[in-house]
Amino acid sequence: MKAAIYCRLSEEDRDKRSFADDSASIQNQKSMLVQYAIEQGWEIYGIYSDDDYAGADRNRPAFRRLLEDAEKRLFDIILCKTQSRFTRELELVEKYLHGLFPQWGIRFVSIVDNADTDVKGNKKSRQINGLVNEWYLEDMSDNIRSVLRNRRENGFHIGATALYGYQKDPERKGHLIIDEEAAQVVREVFTLFSQGYGKSAIARMLNDRGVPNPTEYKRRKGIIKTPTKQKISTLWKYYTIADMLENEMYIGNMVQGKYGSVSYKTKKNKPRPKEQWYRVEGTHEPIIEKELWEKVKAMREQKAKPFTTGTIGLFSGKARCAECGYVLRSGKRENWRFLTCPNRSVSKDACRGAFISVSRLESKVMEELKRLSEMYLDQDAVEQGIRLGNDYEKQKSNVMERMKSYEKKIQEHTKALRALYLDRVRGILTEEDYLDMSKAFSVEKKRLEEAMKICTEQIQEIEERQKAGENRKELVETYIHMEHLTREMVEALIDHIDVGRRIPRSRDVPITVYWNF
Repeated sequence: MKAAIYCRLSEEDRDKRSFADDSASIQNQKSMLVQYAIEQGWEIYGIYSDDDYAGADRNRPAFRRLLEDAEKRLFDIILCKTQSRFTRELELVEKYLHGLFPQWGIRFVSIVDNADTDVKGNKKSRQINGLVNEWYLEDMSDNIRSVLRNRRENGFHIGATALYGYQKDPERKGHLIIDEEAAQVVREVFTLFSQGYGKSAIARMLNDRGVPNPTEYKRRKGIIKTPTKQKISTLWKYYTIADMLENEMYIGNMVQGKYGSVSYKTKKNKPRPKEQWYRVEGTHEPIIEKELWEKVKAMREQKAKPFTTGTIGLFSGKARCAECGYVLRSGKRENWRFLTCPNRSVSKDACRGAFISVSRLESKVMEELKRLSEMYLDQDAVEQGIRLGNDYEKQKSNVMERMKSYEKKIQEHTKALRALYLDRVRGILTEEDYLDMSKAFSVEKKRLEEAMKICTEQIQEIEERQKAGENRKELVETYIHMEHLTREMVEALIDHIDVGRRIPRSRDVPITVYWNF
């Protein structure tokens, strides 16, 4: 029997000697578990160790590797100090200990709390352990939330890094002080906007001078460790400027809690309504004077007035730049509407940019739609569709016939296995003969069951292809006679459109339409 040992450092016993070393707790767990495995006569397959990871963290690297190897049946037993070292979540206890591990032929053993999936009477105690651990997680999460809420309500800064323009005060925990190098850039952004410069123009000016954006600045200062993925990620963008101009923290007010986790079980955050934010005035030194802030605020509100029509643009959110992948932003010159890549205006090195008029894009999409209609709706195509439909039915019929044959053979093998067992009980067959013959029947039965499964998947695939063809035809028939696109049509027909850069010495702009069918 091969045993995989799993160790995890918990919050309450962290006593690390150095960053590179395992904690004493981890070493103690390893020694205890290795000794236990030897006493049981188990071969140790490997030791999986997660240091500095909570029991509610599902993305522990060694934990993930352990589960992957368990699914591959690389060992027979998972050995832990306690069930909580493996997981504190009741959901995962049920999923793995009582669900997948038995399917994979994996036994789970924890030596301190006597959890053992080979002991049937042990299941209730494992579930109780899981429930207690779940309560522990929930209580701990509530306590942490309560502490954080209290600190936010009192104006203390909570966060891994400070807002661009500030740095954490080394003398006062939860207090921010000005980072003068970054603060100069913040003041420049507010001043330029107050002088009438647009957000894209400001971004371009900063990029042309080689000023790193907030993320890249923190990276160069060693505040964040993640490497730069591509050059474009180091540049200032329209929305970076927009967020900065709206952030009250630059006038000395602490604003936190704009996002919150859905539950303690997930790290995913979602936006919170403004009334749920934590806002405390005068917690730190302002970078922007109140007078300049009010002037910028008034200008932002003036520029942010909605269109009188109140309608969504025809290709809003659907058209993307083929060069950098950004969603194209709409613009207007007199009565002429166009779409352009936002990166086009922030730096000459950011993106060569996509640019196309709305009317031209509509025309190109309609041309593509008409081409598709000719494919699906002329008489030949209709006839072909009928033939194809008939072909689908024939394919499905053939597969179902095979399934009937397999099903009959499985029934025969089941009867044969039952007869063999009775012969063994009656003494007609020896134990050795019975095992040899039953093994052969079992292998063939398993093969037939796998073939049945493949047939089921084939039928499902045929039905999906058939349905897709019908949906395609129905969609095109619905909209083909329209002379102009509507927003409803765009939503129904188009997933997204990639718009390329205009081909030199021509008016042609390459587009690729990704349809919903």
